[in-house]
Amino acid sequence: MKTRLLPPSTILITGCSTGIGYYCAHALHKVGYQVIASARQLADVARLQAEGLTAIHLDLADSVSIAAAVEHTLTLTGGRLDALFNNGAFGLPGAVEDLSRDAMRQQFETNVFGTQELTNLVVPVMRQQGYGRIIYNSSILGFAAMQYRGAYNASKFALEGFADTLRLELMHDNIQVSLIEPGPILSEFRQNAFVQFQHWITVDNSAHQTQYRAMIARLETSGPAAPFTLGPEAVQSALLHALQSKRARLRYRVTVPTKLFAVLKRFLPGRWLDYLLLKAGGDGKR
Repeated sequence: MKTRLLPPSTILITGCSTGIGYYCAHALHKVGYQVIASARQLADVARLQAEGLTAIHLDLADSVSIAAAVEHTLTLTGGRLDALFNNGAFGLPGAVEDLSRDAMRQQFETNVFGTQELTNLVVPVMRQQGYGRIIYNSSILGFAAMQYRGAYNASKFALEGFADTLRLELMHDNIQVSLIEPGPILSEFRQNAFVQFQHWITVDNSAHQTQYRAMIARLETSGPAAPFTLGPEAVQSALLHALQSKRARLRYRVTVPTKLFAVLKRFLPGRWLDYLLLKAGGDGKR
């Protein structure tokens, strides 16, 4: 049995303070879904509530917060949860050799460990009710690595590994698992990434100082910094299909770069693909 999730189905969305999560929470709420929008900062939770959303506090880097958020969600929904959109994540730019163990741990705590811990708490609820949809917001960088994004690349590669495995393990439970793989999307991702870069990366004496100067210029740029950038509505369209289709796709590739590199990775020799990824990454300029 394949259960389509139409309004007023319940959905928990992580990372709703800005960008994709914010847009999708409002869009799904507008068409009649019971949206539980989560955010890490209490001020953002209050703002979302003032905007008419049901919002809760959830810090993916904190196991206590994750457990409390699931309990709060189930109280709000009467004990059921039809869908989970794992959207919450951040980027930590920098050359791999400049990433400390603590920096890498911080990246994975939110993007991977917290996301999967939340998912693991939700799976039994969906199994008991007999259906559910779990959608992970990954990235083009979940299958095609670009320079100076090593921590983020690795976190999204790991997330895709969990999602693919979970999909196989839930095959007989009527719980569908999908991945959305956006390329460049208009959001505050770059601004937030710049804060992480300033906190974790020491530019002085790095072998990558020249590239870092280009990267800083990119991170400080407002508006699209890469070709083929789309708005968050492109992800929301994929999310709706993943919820409402009788048989959701395994992967939703959003934006031209994602679709292109998915094909190139399949057919090109590895060194040719490396060359194109170097060009696409632009030594940090994109």
